[in-house]
Amino acid sequence: MQYPVPKFQDVEDKIIGPLTFKQFIYLLGGVGASYAALSTLPKGLNIMVVILVGSLSLALAFYKINSQPFINILEAAFYYSIRTKLYLWKKTHQKPNKKKIKYPSQQNPVEMPDITKSNIKDIAWNLDINENIKRARTAQNIAKENILNSI
Repeated sequence: MQYPVPKFQDVEDKIIGPLTFKQFIYLLGGVGASYAALSTLPKGLNIMVVILVGSLSLALAFYKINSQPFINILEAAFYYSIRTKLYLWKKTHQKPNKKKIKYPSQQNPVEMPDITKSNIKDIAWNLDINENIKRARTAQNIAKENILNSI
């Protein structure tokens, strides 16, 4: 049995005319706060408060930044302002340290042995043989321990 897959899950339902429920509540709150400011505050102050509250309610209802609702932006700004900040890196300008490097004197040069291809092959063969011998000895020791433990 097939079930229909819901589409447009991120689109809110329009409940009151062309407005969603959240938009309607934001605008209703803005109108209520503006009416309260008009009826209680003195004339010069109430116009500034009405403009501020009206623009905030319009921004909450309709304005989006990077497809994020304005309420999310306000919440992020609020938490950013009250939380402590952690600074992990502060660049300090330092002058480069110029030290004179003392090289070994040329009077006592270190003698290096002559390395040829045959010497390298002999060293590699010895290392390979020694490693195989060590593996064989450890395998023999493990076998002896297993035999002794089984007796």
